Amino acid sequence: MTQEELLKKVRELEIRSKRLTTHLFSGEYHTAFKGRGMLFKEVREYQAGDDVRFIDWNVSARMNGAYSKLFEEERELSVYLLIDSSASSLFGTHHQTKKDMITEICAVIAFSALSNNDKTGLVFFTDKVEKHIPAATGRPHVLYMVREMLTFEPTGRQTNIVTALRYLSNVTRHKSIVFILSDFADAGYHEALRVAAKRHDVIGIMVSDRHDSELPKIGLVPAADPETGQVVWLDTSDPAIRNYYHNQFAQVQRDAEQTFQAAGADLLKIGTGEDYVKALQQFFIRRA
Repeated sequence: MTQEELLKKVRELEIRSKRLTTHLFSGEYHTAFKGRGMLFKEVREYQAGDDVRFIDWNVSARMNGAYSKLFEEERELSVYLLIDSSASSLFGTHHQTKKDMITEICAVIAFSALSNNDKTGLVFFTDKVEKHIPAATGRPHVLYMVREMLTFEPTGRQTNIVTALRYLSNVTRHKSIVFILSDFADAGYHEALRVAAKRHDVIGIMVSDRHDSELPKIGLVPAADPETGQVVWLDTSDPAIRNYYHNQFAQVQRDAEQTFQAAGADLLKIGTGEDYVKALQQFFIRRA
């Protein structure tokens, strides 16, 4: 990708993300992710509908009338995007790869956070932490993250979600909103997710492709595991082979669902080529 093509792609993602944030996600995002608490703002004369628990009796006695305390939400949220950059993210057969879908979703989340003055950080991981961009706010910071999402090339090829979660726990002491974007073709991350979900608000976004679960019927073909490089020959015309392939992916999905449920964390599933806008909006509304 040339510099001109990169700038064009970044600009396209910014325009699309800002449009979605303005017209669809602004209110839903704000209510879906609450701030740290409520800060006292001011006292004003009591109005019908005010919560009587917030009447300031001292002021009311001095002013010879009823006065209520007003509070405002203390935001100062940090949003972290944990992006699976393993080789399987480069797979995609429906107009885009899983990496493309993850990049678009992350851009929308980052600009939604920006519109609420929330900080956003980024961690690329494979079987190790590849790169960490500390949480910050501001348009230049979000654009920098988008550029990195489009151009970053990892050195690792496999997936280790435990490593990413443990790293995040070490660099983030206060409660944050944590999005994990991956196909979750990994195992053994149950305990790490449970520990992370106790401190942070964790949301998994499972991005998959139709052919992660469906083998095309094209006869005998070599199939390579993108993460290990292992090549096996598959007879895709054999119903038993296709069924085994489908069941393997179904097991990955079940494991992810059960792991997130046990940890008390949310899991959202989106496929390449699908309407992620609708899926995100419905998710925000459910949380709100």
